[in-house]
Amino acid sequence: MNTAEFLATIPPWAAMPPAELDVIAASFVERVVPSATPVFRAGNPAEGLFVIVSGQVQIIDSTGSGETLALLGPRNTFGERGLIGDGTAQVSAIAITDATLLMLPAPRFMALVDKVGTLHDFFARRRPARPAVKSLAETRVAALMSTDPLTIAPATPIADAARMLRDRKISSVLVTENGSILGIVTVRDMTGRVVAAELDPRRPVAEIMTTEPLTLPADALGSDVLHAMVEQQISHVPIVGPAGVAGIVTKTDLTRFQAETSADLIGDLAAACDVPAMKAVTARIPKLLAQLVGAGNRHEVVTRLITDIADAVTRRLLRLAEGELGAPPVPYLWLACGSQGRREQTGVSDQDNCLILDDAATKDDDAYFAALARFVADGLDACGYVYCPGEMMATNPRWRQPVAVWRRYFTGWIDSPDPMAQMLASVMFDLRPIGGTASLHAGLQTETLEAASRNSIFVAHMVSNSLKHAPPLNLLRGIATLRSGEHRNALDMKLNGVVPIVDLGRIYALRGRLTPVNTRARLEAAQAAGVISDKGGHDLIDAYDLIAQMRLEHQARQVREGERPDNFMRPAVLSEFERSHLRNAFVVVRQMQAAATQGRGVL
Repeated sequence: MNTAEFLATIPPWAAMPPAELDVIAASFVERVVPSATPVFRAGNPAEGLFVIVSGQVQIIDSTGSGETLALLGPRNTFGERGLIGDGTAQVSAIAITDATLLMLPAPRFMALVDKVGTLHDFFARRRPARPAVKSLAETRVAALMSTDPLTIAPATPIADAARMLRDRKISSVLVTENGSILGIVTVRDMTGRVVAAELDPRRPVAEIMTTEPLTLPADALGSDVLHAMVEQQISHVPIVGPAGVAGIVTKTDLTRFQAETSADLIGDLAAACDVPAMKAVTARIPKLLAQLVGAGNRHEVVTRLITDIADAVTRRLLRLAEGELGAPPVPYLWLACGSQGRREQTGVSDQDNCLILDDAATKDDDAYFAALARFVADGLDACGYVYCPGEMMATNPRWRQPVAVWRRYFTGWIDSPDPMAQMLASVMFDLRPIGGTASLHAGLQTETLEAASRNSIFVAHMVSNSLKHAPPLNLLRGIATLRSGEHRNALDMKLNGVVPIVDLGRIYALRGRLTPVNTRARLEAAQAAGVISDKGGHDLIDAYDLIAQMRLEHQARQVREGERPDNFMRPAVLSEFERSHLRNAFVVVRQMQAAATQGRGVL
């Protein structure tokens, strides 16, 4: 296979006319990099764009922490961040096996990106940048306000009101009667009108409240709130709706909307000294999710940012555990599977994880790793990542084993694909290193994919297993809701929405020996590699985008309404236009499942 033929299996080159690709391919230079040799280091001039022909390359964080950001295999591309950024490498790249690379020199890459629309759209889309956040003038107060403001009666003693403010750690309370707002009392009122004036704290709050405070309707914009605060020199604006008090917006809410990012939470987690401090940080995740969705970010951006926080929680817990237990007796690697492994976490996530130990580990060493696993799993649970109901966690000795045992696990599942093996393989094919010695996982994924793809019986069983998760369509291909239980007349946007596509992505990865773990990346890679047709790939990616986006918007809506986010969405909240598109998306998924059973995976 020559360079042009190889590139034709990889996006974005696969979308280019053959004659044009032949010309571009001539500009690539082959480079052989021995194992443990840097390809480039962060801070050095970006030499060019690299494509892996064979071998594995480790991408390492540039902050000095040495954290592994990615383990890349054949057909993966890297180096574009530095080229499109300031011209210097943003990360370090090291070959962890002997690797053969194709390198497109920087001047030629930049000229092509400026000239060729296909390349510009692809690499510009992947450029690292802050999410495009809506301005306050484009944001409804529903996305900003707290929906459960504290309300009290006018006769409430000042001392009682002060204690409520202290206990709930808030800065204001609304004074109401028969559902109407009579006034507002703030912490500033407590200091200026009570303490400074030496007023008896047993007096009613009606004596110190600001009467007839400025209010805004529920359909107001964030800019309306900001302008009111500036003009009236106030820091709290109650929001009212047809049923009365709907919420309250504070100056802090406006600041957080404009400023708080996933990086803020990750920074706070890195500085947290114990689990309670970490719990206080992760409690802010639902509001961040609602903010990210409300600001118009795509689902893959939101879930990646939310997952980055879970990764940071896990790594911080590992460091705290080592600080308490001492240095590990042998090298280890903590890995995530499930939605965290795929970087697809939303506002509802349990934990799925495991430990890979160095083969030098002894039975006596397990006491240390059992304690480490318990410390981390308990910490994750306290931070909102609840225990896996199926005990797919490192606390289970089965999922805390040396490399050699893990190889036997995968070999056994592939050679004897019974229902349990299919279920376990489905979870474990989504493994992603989080913290520890990354080399313990090197090669395991590639070996497993090669062995699995060669076993047609195993792949057939995996396809059959994936069909257990079907899109919610009735016989006439209308949307079918749940018929009973707590969530009757709702759609399970996880189990019947995204999971069938996750399963398809995993099947395509097996058939094509594709290394991406993220579902959308798997679909794109499958399309580029010809595992699925261009039309089938485009349709399925569009369907996945629609379903995943609606799921996130449903959760963000719940957060704004003061509810716990879940995966059960009622079609009644959608317009007929939205329901029609959702139904069409489910139809695409059903068609692609049918195609997969025919051994083709194409339409």
